[in-house]
Amino acid sequence: MTSETTEKKILDAARNVFVRKGMDGARMQEIADEAGINKSLLHYYFRSKQKLFEAIFREAFSLLIPELMQIFKEEGPLLDKIDRIVDRYITVIGGNPFLPQFLIGEINRDPDKFVRILQNSGIDPKVLQRVIDKEVEAGNINPIQAADLIPNLIGMVIMPFAGRPLFQTIFFDGSSEQYDEYLNERRKTVSAFIKNALTKK
Repeated sequence: MTSETTEKKILDAARNVFVRKGMDGARMQEIADEAGINKSLLHYYFRSKQKLFEAIFREAFSLLIPELMQIFKEEGPLLDKIDRIVDRYITVIGGNPFLPQFLIGEINRDPDKFVRILQNSGIDPKVLQRVIDKEVEAGNINPIQAADLIPNLIGMVIMPFAGRPLFQTIFFDGSSEQYDEYLNERRKTVSAFIKNALTKK
């Protein structure tokens, strides 16, 4: 087994355990057992649970946040970017359903850590606001703060995934197939809702 393969096995196992137990409830022995390795080898790759957790957290964070910044900075109308952001987020979260609960739980547990990671990721709220202001000045959208637009957009995408057990039972009689169809349709629903709010006079 190569070093790269072993590290991937560890990260996959740690992700599963952290999602189930959170940072405080996870144990290195449990992660080693899930990865099918001994605890000494686990410590060789990651000296502590904290180091391992930070690797998982950064991985999860990198799937969701930095791409938003990249899309915003590209040329083109903001309204078209909304479609791309919503589509990308639903695709990523659909393939990694642990992300919403994992990120929300750990942001609340240690917000300072999240702020540090955010600051080191290159995300600049001022850049987002300049993109928005440019569209406002051109008469393409209504005035809005990035502090409102981004939480509105991300919240509408994430909440149906984070609340799936509840919403699937209440609205779809527990049908996983119907809920998957609903989540896929959310691409259009969320984009239309946000764009309507930005342009409605």
